[in-house]
Amino acid sequence: MKAHDGMYIDGTWRPAAGRDVIEVVNPADEQVIGQVPAGDARDVDTAVRAARAALPGWAATPPAERAARLAALRDLLVARAGEIAETVTAELGSPPKLSQTVHVGAPIAVAGSYAELAAAHAFEERVGNSTVYQEPIGVVGAITPWNYPLHQIVAKVAPALAAGCTVVLKPAEDTPLTAQAFAEAVHEAGVPAGVFNLVTGLGPVAGQALAEHPGVDLVSFTGSTAVGRKIAAIAGAAVKKVALELGGKSANVILPSADLARAVNVGVANVMSNSGQTCSAWTRMLVHRDQYDEAVALAAAAAAKYGDRIGPLVNAKQQARVRGYIEKGVAEGARLVAGGPEAPRERGYFVSPTVFADVTPGMTIAQEEIFGPVLSILAYQDEEDALRIANGTVYGLAGAVWAGDEAEAVAFARRMETGQVDINGGRFNPLAPFGGYKQSGVGRELGVHGLAEYLQTKSLQF
Repeated sequence: MKAHDGMYIDGTWRPAAGRDVIEVVNPADEQVIGQVPAGDARDVDTAVRAARAALPGWAATPPAERAARLAALRDLLVARAGEIAETVTAELGSPPKLSQTVHVGAPIAVAGSYAELAAAHAFEERVGNSTVYQEPIGVVGAITPWNYPLHQIVAKVAPALAAGCTVVLKPAEDTPLTAQAFAEAVHEAGVPAGVFNLVTGLGPVAGQALAEHPGVDLVSFTGSTAVGRKIAAIAGAAVKKVALELGGKSANVILPSADLARAVNVGVANVMSNSGQTCSAWTRMLVHRDQYDEAVALAAAAAAKYGDRIGPLVNAKQQARVRGYIEKGVAEGARLVAGGPEAPRERGYFVSPTVFADVTPGMTIAQEEIFGPVLSILAYQDEEDALRIANGTVYGLAGAVWAGDEAEAVAFARRMETGQVDINGGRFNPLAPFGGYKQSGVGRELGVHGLAEYLQTKSLQF
């Protein structure tokens, strides 16, 4: 797609207040593929004012009509799926098949789920002698990351619109073209002017201005825990609600009764998908000591098959960061059994699929989020030891448990301090809540729980 040289505000594309631009780079070949405006506080203010002006009308729009606009948006995303997938591949580096099935397919399902929820949700209920209303919280400032550029936008914008809120979106600077394609679809879907607004720009400039703006009622942010803390502090000072989906260091626990080969192979695939740039990736594989050597051999063989099948990391900074973690793992005594820090290609921000064995729970690579195709394999002595290791980080976003008996896996998963756990390779469910315990965030996305983030309650007593 051709990049817009303006912001989408109040239903039109308009010039930015300043002249600064952001160059969009294809991480596979390091070539500039377009540029977008680098908005500042003036653009954010204009967008928030448009959203504030549109709020009363959209909040009063019947839920069935809001549902119809979301259904139209879903249909337009379906119609433009090929084009959007190509855009994701160009600016993120995702392999084409992954772009089509995951980067576009998943958000289409999520958009459709909110079209249905908007029509079916009970925004009013009788409780004793009271009537309780669920009303839109107001203007939402949505700040999204680059790793799943369309999904992260839809997971915030769709429930906000379903709830009757208006939105100002600040997408990641690495993947703004996908956000512009989404804005085009919103416009074509007939969403009223001002209900959705897009400001492209840098996080410390446009993102901070959006988080600080007094006209924003809720800040919904997905990204690093470090930035999430700053946004929470800004919002807290203004007594403003936040929804934060932050980092993860998820455990993939393989109990002795599990199908070891399947669990290892699926686990490796999970970490290598999207080049490891997934906050919920199972980057710590926990295996019983009696099965450890076999698991390491299986994981090394599985990782070696990926080679050229995974895409690059999003930019040079991210590539250097991940390679630094790999070097740190070696320095702290972990054993490389696949991959390593050397760049596998002369051009592009690629990192080899990497697997570490002999990892101990206190190592940096077992504690910190790497956000690349790097798997650590840890041995445990018994089930209590596995649980201690699984829960032994500041994060709690996702995880997995494998066992020969489903009830055994569920019993272990119930004791994990994490927001979502896959049982024996459970599938993605767009209606299931997603979000973290501990420093992995505040609030939930997807399904009715995600809708609730954008609603506030009012009760009338009779």
